[in-house]
Amino acid sequence: MFKPLPVAIGLRYLRAKRRNGFISFISMASILGIALGVMVLITTLAVMSGFQKEIRDRLLQMSAHATVSADGEPMANWQHAVDVATKDPRVAGAAPYIEIQGMLSGLRVQGAIIQGIDPAQESKVSVLADKMTKGKLDSLQPGEFNMVVGKELAIWLGVDVGDSVVATLAEVQGTPMGAMPRVKRFKVSGIFEAGSNEVDRGVAFTNMQDMERVLRMDGVTGVRLKMHDMDQAYTVARDLAVNLNGYYRVSDWTQENANLYHSLRMEKTVMGILLSLIVAMGAFNLVSSQVMLVTDKQADIAILRTLGLTPGGVMQVFMVQGTLIGVFGTIVGVLGGITLTLNLERILGLIETVFNIKLLPEDVYYITGLPTDMQTADIVVITLVALLMSFAATIYPAWRAARTQPAEALRYE
Repeated sequence: MFKPLPVAIGLRYLRAKRRNGFISFISMASILGIALGVMVLITTLAVMSGFQKEIRDRLLQMSAHATVSADGEPMANWQHAVDVATKDPRVAGAAPYIEIQGMLSGLRVQGAIIQGIDPAQESKVSVLADKMTKGKLDSLQPGEFNMVVGKELAIWLGVDVGDSVVATLAEVQGTPMGAMPRVKRFKVSGIFEAGSNEVDRGVAFTNMQDMERVLRMDGVTGVRLKMHDMDQAYTVARDLAVNLNGYYRVSDWTQENANLYHSLRMEKTVMGILLSLIVAMGAFNLVSSQVMLVTDKQADIAILRTLGLTPGGVMQVFMVQGTLIGVFGTIVGVLGGITLTLNLERILGLIETVFNIKLLPEDVYYITGLPTDMQTADIVVITLVALLMSFAATIYPAWRAARTQPAEALRYE
């Protein structure tokens, strides 16, 4: 098979036993450095993606992917909005809601978001019914003024099922004594645990019709939507608002949790940049090994030059060899990273068993496992970055080899 001469010589240098064993050791160290960096980078980004996905899913399982609400006034035609939304094949479910901020008073006082929902339709947009630890969501019947609170909120208020809480709503009413906030006593009929501190301590649910009576409003705050593909949430909600022919506010899950969403993405990006320095260290080792190889092969380079090999050909010889070392290290790192990620749970369990420790105790962390989400795009980017660094590491040693003067190199041979 035809092979260009520089490629053939580079492959020959790669296979041949070197007279200087230290150069081979440095080359092996550079391969292991690149492989270790790629492996750690793949595993770390997979774990961070897993935590990001776990946190996102826990937040979204208790709330909708998007909301469409009236602009500054109650949405009276919410039933029409639900009917229009459910006809869209991109929508998995739709349900009305009333939302208002308030203070809940038990043994202590805690601010919370109070949502009025329809228990029959809530299962279309959230898994609240499945997260009940005490009581049932069906207990939110019209006229009974029952309330379902989160586990952390119940502990803080010092209440349990059957106890009463007083809700002071962020809505004023005119009285002979002046403007006064609306106050209503609710009975705790259920406790849920979503696995997210923000929800478990800051949200309470009651019946939508009861909230309409307390707030004396004709309509709801808006309609919540659940999508088959959450990445299309804003587009679908905007299309629904356009079809309703009015002024509506549209928001999706990335906007409602913007700080958390962007912080998780930034954390993953920064961690990827920092860990890529491990790959860069392997590339620097590759520079050292190639420089030493060029010094060791001065006579060979001079002979090749006298036989007619151009300086460009000499550069190609050493660039081929260095690049192949980087490719081999990258392949080993990718295979090692994928294997480590797929077996991370078993390794974690083995460490806990051997050392008799609990790395993620249930009484401290909501997420007790080590979730991973190995994304193909991350692996491709890591592979390309490693290959690019390896290729760049060969440029200077190859350029130095091309500058070798045959007469100077053969003077003492």
